[in-house]
Order: sequence, then C-alpha cells, then structure tokens
Amino acid sequence: MKVLVTGGAGFIGSHLVDALMETGEEVRVLDDLSAGTLDNIKRWLGHERFEFIRGDMRDFGTVKKAIKGVDTVFHLAANPEVRIGSQSPELLYETNVLITYNLINAIRDSKVKFLVFTSSSTVYGDAEVIPTPENYGPLEPISVYGGAKLAAEALISGYAHTFDFKALIFRLANIIGERSNHGVIYDFINKLRRTPEELEILGDGTQRKSYLHVSDTVEGMLHIFDTFRREDKLVGFYNLGNDDWITVREIAEIVSGEMGLKPRFVFTGGVDGGRGWKGDVKFMRLDIDKARKTGWRPRLNSHEAVRRTVRELLRR
Repeated sequence: MKVLVTGGAGFIGSHLVDALMETGEEVRVLDDLSAGTLDNIKRWLGHERFEFIRGDMRDFGTVKKAIKGVDTVFHLAANPEVRIGSQSPELLYETNVLITYNLINAIRDSKVKFLVFTSSSTVYGDAEVIPTPENYGPLEPISVYGGAKLAAEALISGYAHTFDFKALIFRLANIIGERSNHGVIYDFINKLRRTPEELEILGDGTQRKSYLHVSDTVEGMLHIFDTFRREDKLVGFYNLGNDDWITVREIAEIVSGEMGLKPRFVFTGGVDGGRGWKGDVKFMRLDIDKARKTGWRPRLNSHEAVRRTVRELLRR
C-alpha cells in the first residue's frame, strides 16, 4: 500500500506509522503539529519509504496535495480534547468536521480506494445498553466532541456510498499508552508532580470506563482493516475497546502507587451527577464481539493497560 496517515505525528497516529513502516508500506504523514510532535516519528525522517508534510487540513489545497498518489488514507487528525467543546465548539467543528469534509471531497476525485477513520465511543452518549454494540441507537452524543465525531461518520458514510470508495470507521474507547499527552493518567501524573501530597480528581470518582492500550488499538485497526478490505461492504463500523472497565478512583490509586505516593484525594464533585465535566460520559464500555469475530482480541485489560501506561509516561 501507499498510505497517508493524517495526524501521523500524534499519539495514536505515530504508533500506527511505526506499524505500517515496519511492515514495509510507503507512508506519508500529514500533520500540522498542533497536538503531535516530530519526536514521535523522528526514526522515520529521511527514510526512503517515508514522507512528512506539515500542513493544516482546514486548507483544501493542502489536503488535495497530500492524497495524491495514495490508495489508502488513515484519518486520525482531530482535536482530541473532549472538554474543549464547552469552551470552543467552533474549534471542534473545524478540527473534526471541516477537515473530514475537506478530506472526503478530495478523495472523491482521487484514486483512493480505502478510508479508515478513528471515531469515538462518545457518539453513543449515555448508552442505555452496556456493553454497547455498534448497532445501538438512536445515537445521542452529550458532548460537542461526540457530535462532531458523529457528523464526520455520517459524512464519510454518505460520500462512500455516493462516490464508491470503502470506508472503515472505528469507535474507540479511551486509548492510552506511551506518547499520550492528554487524558486522566497524564493529568494525574502532572498534578502529583506539582503537589505530591494531594490529588484533585474531577467528578465524584465513580466514573467507570473501558481503556485500551495503544499497542492493542493499532493491532486491532490493522487486523480488522485487512479483513474489511476483502469484503464487499462499502462501509463498516467496529468498536475497539476492552471487556472490563475501571473507575477514576482506581486509576488515581494506581498512579499514586506507581509514583510511590499516598496523596489525599480531593474530589471536585463534578457536574450532572458526578461527571468530571459537562459532556463527560460517566459510564462507558463497548461491546467488542464484532471485532473479536475477526480474530482480534486485546492483550491487556483496562487495569493492565492503565498500569503499563503509567510506567511508560513516568519513564518519559
């Protein structure tokens, strides 16, 4: 394959780039470095099968140039901060919906055969069925971030059916691991480095969610993509998550223990019944049976993934 990875210098994107390069693909990365860093992909800079383009996907010309000559696009570029939706919804629109619209408009007049998009479990909102399967509905996001992801999914599906390219959409649980630069584990570590005797925890601490290590995420994406591209279906949806889940308080205990600390936990109480912030889905666990039927399964459960991530981030 000749592959474009949007957001390929970011957290998940750079791990995907590593995997694609290690299997011998030709890889081009498009990234504006607003959330990513060249340090994440420095081992590939100058490699004959690798190309890096620094550019903003809000500019259609940049996107059109980036997809030239590629047959597969992995679209991971996005603003990853769920909480920013209440502060700057227009930014989430631009960096999730608009850039996706620009991408699929460029794809419709190109030779791209496959588009793989990383969506989010937030599209389900406060699901009444847990674990939540891909056919759950109606989808009712409770955050601007979830709404933007769902809008991008709908655009991709509509364009794929209209302009005859195959699209694979992954709804991801909370993805954690080395190189992550946001999220609860990252925040807890930084807070404890500043004030080791006390840890502020957003919400009431009972929020319970599924976490997947980035190594399992990338392995699942590539495995399922290999299956999907041989199928006749134009658009496919897959959850990627874990069979178990873990509370925010348990994460705080793991982080504190790995840092050799015994801080006093201070809970903010949160909003809307103990959520960490407006739009925070308090309970999330995805049904991953569909992904399992392809032969993929996570190697680390949520608790193991959290502990490994803490150690990876502390080493950094």
